[in-house]
Amino acid sequence: MPKRPPAASVAGREAASGRSLLFLKTAVIKTNLYIDGFNLYYGALKDTPYKWLDLAALSRRLLPKNEIHRIRYFTALVRSRDSDPQQAQRQQTYIRAIETLPQVSVHYGRFLTSTKRMPLANPPAAGPRTVEVIKTEEKGSDVNLGAYLLLDGFKDEYEVGVVVSNDSDLVHPIELVRDHLGLDVGVVNPQRHGSSWALRNAASFYRKLREWALKECQLPDTLTDAHGTITKPEAW
Repeated sequence: MPKRPPAASVAGREAASGRSLLFLKTAVIKTNLYIDGFNLYYGALKDTPYKWLDLAALSRRLLPKNEIHRIRYFTALVRSRDSDPQQAQRQQTYIRAIETLPQVSVHYGRFLTSTKRMPLANPPAAGPRTVEVIKTEEKGSDVNLGAYLLLDGFKDEYEVGVVVSNDSDLVHPIELVRDHLGLDVGVVNPQRHGSSWALRNAASFYRKLREWALKECQLPDTLTDAHGTITKPEAW
């Protein structure tokens, strides 16, 4: 006698009915978040007073009815420049702060700086048509994020995955998880302006990260870990 197909999960029923998984009322859904640190910083936090962001509080604010199982934060260590000698120290202080949150783990890519010659957008009629620029590139975070999204899904670590990014390079990992593992993956876009339609179309659900959520989800000014006191940078 053929086996009956498994009943659709609550997450699947919600997605099929077109209702957002962010507002589940009938069940608690085990959820992992995958945060693209640079996309979050440059999209939502830079030039704001909300850089001292509590990732656990933000996750609960975005998904109040979901059980937050794990928060993976993907970044790369920056190097300070002459124009901002405290940049690296501020980042490392923030990483220490979020590592006090039990659900958070930090995963590192690479931050590369190089000098390259680039063409001028509006070159003068007479004179050089190119200029040397310092180019900084963050490498590996998108690959690491996609890999962990797949690995955790394969290991049944979540019922719903939520990607905080607007990077269209993550479309394929999201599609693989949805199509081959049968799990829902939502996207929270941290960019103030614009969105990746490819990423939006690949996701089970989609929403924008709003300023009010950042404002309400700040870490205490001081925290402690095994190494001592962690203090919010004065510049933040």
